[in-house]
Amino acid sequence: MKQTLRRLMEKKTARLRACILLFFACLSVGLITSPPESVTPTESALAAKLLEGFTVAVDPGHGGYDGGARAHDSGLWEKDVTLTIALELEKVLINHGANVVLTRREDVCLCEGNTASRARKRQDLQERVNIAIAAEADVLISVHLNEYRSRSQSGPQIFYQRGGDAGRLLAGVLQQAMIRELKPKKERVAMAGDYYVLRSKLPSALVECGFLSNAEEEKLLLDADYQKKIAQAIAQGLCEYRELLQKTKQNGQ
Repeated sequence: MKQTLRRLMEKKTARLRACILLFFACLSVGLITSPPESVTPTESALAAKLLEGFTVAVDPGHGGYDGGARAHDSGLWEKDVTLTIALELEKVLINHGANVVLTRREDVCLCEGNTASRARKRQDLQERVNIAIAAEADVLISVHLNEYRSRSQSGPQIFYQRGGDAGRLLAGVLQQAMIRELKPKKERVAMAGDYYVLRSKLPSALVECGFLSNAEEEKLLLDADYQKKIAQAIAQGLCEYRELLQKTKQNGQ
C-alpha cells in the first residue's frame, strides 16, 4: 500500500514538474502572452493634438543674396542652416496638428533684385510678414543663428518686439523650452529688441538658435540630430504657449 501511494505521488510530482517546464518553455517562445491591457492615449499622442487648428508662420531667416552670418570654421551661411531647421520644424509642427506656412522653401530672397540695399532688405522683411498675415497665422516664428566678435558667446536666445505683450509671452515660453530641451551651457533670457519682421500685430518671436561664431556650438548647429532637437524645442514651446492662451481665455483674463 505504501509503495502504491509512493508511486502515485511520484507520478503526480513528475506531471507537475513537466507542466511547469512546459509553461516556462511556452513563455520563452512567446506562446503565452499576458492579457491585453486597456489602451490609454500616450503623452506623445496627446501632444500631437495640442496645436490642432493653430497656424504657425515659420520664417527661415535671410536667403538669396542675403547670406546672414557665416560660420567661422565650416564657412556655411546662416541662410542655409535656418532653412534646414525651418523645414524640420515644419515636420514637427505638422505632427503636432498645426497648420504651417513657410516664408521660403529654397535659397531665395523675397524682394526684387539680387543685390543688397536697405530698400530691398525692408521689402524682403515686409513680404515675410505679409505671408504670415495672409495665412491668418496665430504666430510668426523667425528662425536665425547668432554671431558675435567674441567666440566665447553661446546659447539660444529669443527676441520679441519691444512693447509687444503677446510677443513677450511667446518669447518667454520659447526661451524656457529651448533651455529645458537643449540644455545649453549658457542659459540666456528672452529680450526685447526692434526687428522689422516682428513689428506687426501678430504675436511674433525671433529665435536665435545659437552662435555660429562659437566653435563648439557651430558643430552642434550643423548636426542633423541637434537641428531636430531645436525643432522639437520650438514646437514644445508653442504647445505650452497655446495652452497658456487657452487657460487665460477660460479664466476670463
